Amino acid sequence: MADGDAAGTEWPAAAVSSREAVERGLSGWPRPGEAPPGPTHPVPPGRGGDQRIPRPLNAVAGGPAPWADLPAERRRPTVADVRAALDRKGPARPAEVELMDGPPRPGGRPSAVLVPLYDEGGLAHVVLTRRTWGLRTHQGEVSFPGGRVEPGETPVEGARREAYEEIGLDPAEVEIVGELDHLATVASGSWISPFVGVLPGRPATRPSPHEVEAVLHVALAELLDPGLFREERWTFPGGRVQPITFFELVGDTVWGATASLLRQLLVAVTHP
Repeated sequence: MADGDAAGTEWPAAAVSSREAVERGLSGWPRPGEAPPGPTHPVPPGRGGDQRIPRPLNAVAGGPAPWADLPAERRRPTVADVRAALDRKGPARPAEVELMDGPPRPGGRPSAVLVPLYDEGGLAHVVLTRRTWGLRTHQGEVSFPGGRVEPGETPVEGARREAYEEIGLDPAEVEIVGELDHLATVASGSWISPFVGVLPGRPATRPSPHEVEAVLHVALAELLDPGLFREERWTFPGGRVQPITFFELVGDTVWGATASLLRQLLVAVTHP
């Protein structure tokens, strides 16, 4: 599941996503058809992708990676390190989280995503997807497998089902080891339950051709490279200032809700 913008703890009547602001040509945003400005930080050579970032004209550089001052050995976590971090963290917070949680917008529906992890070469890896460019929304974005929770199923059941439908992950091979703090998105008006699942090894995946262009396997140690992290601060209509996180991979830029969840997970692992 992919979603672009985070909301505060309430849904202001005038809340709009970055995509809506661009489509409507609101003040401080590119007019429809105009190219948005580029990143506030230089993207490292060979990094970044074709993802369409609806960046405002007022975007400014944010802070460094929260783990930037840690020695390299603290930035090479295993699945065991993630388990320990989630045990320390305790139950997921459904409200009052830093980035996104809040009540669903009228008409919004609960969603759930799976954060699949496995060890390879002594390092924890996460499974991500790149959405196809033919989808109605969030074309080409990098996301976790996930989507809407169907009536009659729990959020964790929804996350498992969506991971099976999108990339063929066998639900029986996914051990749920924790839940990250929930978040909500302005773009879809829904709230997301993120579940961390451990796999026995690198999975054999079967991407749905209608939804998933590529399956990405990324070491958490790569995401923890401070040089690949960027934070920008965007001011939305109404004055809401939102930190937006980016990770620059080879061929892809991870941003929005997915990047926020990755940041949350990485902070938990690196700051016991």
